[in-house]
Order: sequence, then structure tokens, then C-alpha cells
Amino acid sequence: MSQPNKTYRVLPAGGVIPPPGDHTGSPARPTMSPGLGERRIQTAPPAEALRLHLRKRLAEELTQRLRADEEAGRPPIPDTERAAVAGKILRDAVEEYTRMLLTAGQEALAADVEQAVVTTVLNDMFGAGGLEPLLKDPRIENINVTGDRVFVRYDDGRRERLPPVVVSDSDLVDLIRSLAARSGIEERRFDRASPGVSFQLPGGERAFAVMALTRRPSLSIRRHRLQHATLAQLRASGTFDIGLESFLAALVHARKNILVTGGTGIGKTTMLRALASEIPAWERLVTVEDVFELGLDTDERAHPDVVAMQAREANIEGRGEVSAADLVRWALRMSPDRVIVGEVRGPEVIPMCNAMSQGNDGSMGTLHASTSRGAFTKLAAYAVQGPERLSLEATNLLVATSVDFVVHLDRPRGLPGKRVVSSIREIVDADERQIVSNEIYRPGPDLHAIPGVPLRTETLEDLVAVGFDPVHADSSEWAWRRA
Repeated sequence: MSQPNKTYRVLPAGGVIPPPGDHTGSPARPTMSPGLGERRIQTAPPAEALRLHLRKRLAEELTQRLRADEEAGRPPIPDTERAAVAGKILRDAVEEYTRMLLTAGQEALAADVEQAVVTTVLNDMFGAGGLEPLLKDPRIENINVTGDRVFVRYDDGRRERLPPVVVSDSDLVDLIRSLAARSGIEERRFDRASPGVSFQLPGGERAFAVMALTRRPSLSIRRHRLQHATLAQLRASGTFDIGLESFLAALVHARKNILVTGGTGIGKTTMLRALASEIPAWERLVTVEDVFELGLDTDERAHPDVVAMQAREANIEGRGEVSAADLVRWALRMSPDRVIVGEVRGPEVIPMCNAMSQGNDGSMGTLHASTSRGAFTKLAAYAVQGPERLSLEATNLLVATSVDFVVHLDRPRGLPGKRVVSSIREIVDADERQIVSNEIYRPGPDLHAIPGVPLRTETLEDLVAVGFDPVHADSSEWAWRRA
């Protein structure tokens, strides 16, 4: 007869305490084991107790190895070798755990049970545990997990609640820690001292998790359907028409500085990738991101000369932080042809504008903004946060002399799951407290961009010089389809 499911409370040391009234198994007794210190033998089901112990031990060992490699200046463990290293750690930990059980007078687990637990832990640590089926579903764009509540959004705009991906909140925290620990070139801590963590999953998905500040741990994952996007692919998906495709390509070839704006999850990074696909392969690029997401350095055929840099958080002593603003300044010393900032969200706006106005024409970045005009207010607000403390007038002058175009993305009415270019502004000048701009493409009735104010003559000449056909500047499929 099968036993009813019971809820076990997880101890900080990785053990568990059975619920009140549970008297299965022998009483827990404190024991000693070399290097482990005093701990309590678990009275949870034996295989589950071993799984919890191994997961904790593996996370600790890998984290220590990453930290030691970083401090010694050694390269991190290659992804191809991490599973082998983890296997050895787990084998040693199983032997140690068995000795601990025998010392406490308890029966050791059967060899096949131990192997099954080791395999489960390896799958959890080097796959994504219960998240794996969701990450393998190409229709899912966003995954949000709060405790045992799982919600997803599909590429057609539908939202659904799915079954839990973890057994308990502590399992979710362990899963987040294991994913963060192997996410990139450095350790990403996740504990009460560092309750928020942002990282990239092996498949390129962007993840953010929070604990302690919420009632239950929460994980949010954003996926990109197009890891190596092109303008042609976005045009085929309905993001813009063929006229705008030609225009956007011409902006890149004419080395115009571009800022891509839009709301959360609207596709700004994908648009940035598509624009970057038009950059000639011989150009040297330096990318700056809070968390690796662009992935231009992973496509050596399209971009063979890329330096990808990621901001670094302070360590537990509060030292070692390297901000995005620092990285943009460093980027200028690396002989880049273009600097690409994954997302502007703070004082890095000033060094980014400096990069755009100091010979690195054709640079790009993204920015959260609800409208193309609203981007200017956001830039001014971020500039105030910098050590330069620029006034509004000085900020506007800097923006006007650095950014050439703002490309804004929006969601069209009646088409859930779709994103479109709805507005493109050409920045003309600064008039003290205002940025002067022309909306050369404006939102149409369904938010698809349609022609607005004509391009300035000198700008049009620049685009024609790189092969742009002027007829595209005054035409739009969306315009005549809806006329």
C-alpha cells in the first residue's frame, strides 16, 4: 500500500524535518564526520535526503571552484567539462554520505538507488530540472514561476497556468542557484544577502529571480525566438514592410547611431540583433550588457571580431563591482568600430552618447520607453544619475549630437503576440529644454508605421550614398493596404 504524500521542511544545512506526527524511520541522531561538522541524519525518505544533500554539496563545490578560478586568474571550467567535474564531486559526496549513515548506525542505500539519485541531480544541475520541457517548447516566450505557481505566455499572446516545476520553495531556490552558478564567466550569488539575481540560461534565455523580499521565491524567464535575427526575418514576421526593411538597413550602412525603444518584452534585443546583422563582417564590435543576451560574439561568420562584456556585481565584501557605465568607457579604449549597449538603464547613457559622438558612428543601444518621444525624457532622467550630473540642457545637447534615430516598437491592436515598428524619429537638434525631432514614420491606425515627415535632404543623401532607393522613403505597404 502506497504511503500518502507528506510535506518535509528543508533545513538550511540541506536536511529535512518530517511533519508533526510522522514517526517513520529511526530517530535522528547527531553525528560527526570529518570536514562536515555536526549535522543531523535525515528522517526523510532516504533517496530524497540524499538528493537534497548532493544538490547542496554540488552547488557549493562548483561555486567555490568558480570563485577560486576567478581569484587565481584561471579561465572558468568549460561547459564541456563541467559535467565530468560534477560527476566526480557527486561520487565523492555519495561515499562521504554513506560513511555518515554507517557511522550513525543507519543502513546505506543500494548502489542502484545511489546511481539513480546521482543521475537525477546531474539532470537537475546541467539541464533545467522541471523547467526543461517548458524551455524546449518553441511556442513559449515567457515563463514565470512563483513557488509552485507556473504561468507561461505563448508566441500567439495566450497565457496559461501549468503544473508546478518544483516540489517546494527550497527546491526552486536550489534550481535558481544551480542555473545561476553555471550561467556565465563568473559567480552569480543568490541568497538573503543577494536576494536578486539576473543571468542567462545556456539556451540564451534571460532569467531574473528574487527571494527573501517576496513571500515566495520567484523566477522570470524571457526567451528570444530569433537568436540570430535578420531584418528579412522580422519583415517576414510582419514587424515592418519591405520599404522599412530597406530604410533600416540603409541607416546601419550609413553609420547612423540608433536607439531602439519600446516596452518590456517587446523585442528590442531581437531588433538590435537584426540591425547588427547588417554590419559588415570586417568591423570590430564591442558590446556592453548587464547580462549576456545579444550573443553577437556567438556568430563568428557574421561577426568574427566581437568583444562581449558583461557588468559585474559586487562580491560579498561589497567590492569588485564593474558597472555598465564603466564598461562603456572601457569599450572606447578597445578600438571599436561600433559600440553596442544591450540596454541603457542608468548613468551609462553619458558614456554611450560620448561613444556615439566621438567617432564611433553606427553605434546602437536599447531603452525602455512607452513612445519614441518619451525616450528623450528617459535619457535625461538617466543622465542625472551619472557622476557628471548634467543639466537637462546639457543632456539634450549631448543626445542631439550623438543619437541620430529612435526606432520604436509597439504591439498592434487586435494582433496579440505581434510586434511592429510603429514610429521612427530623426533627431535634428536641441532647443535648451527640448529635443527637436521629426517623426519620419508615425503610428498608423493599427500602430504599423506609415510615412510621416519627410527626411531631411542631407540625411537622404547619406542614405542614397549607401544604396538606398528614395522611393522607399515615401512608400509603405501598410499605408496603401489601409488607405
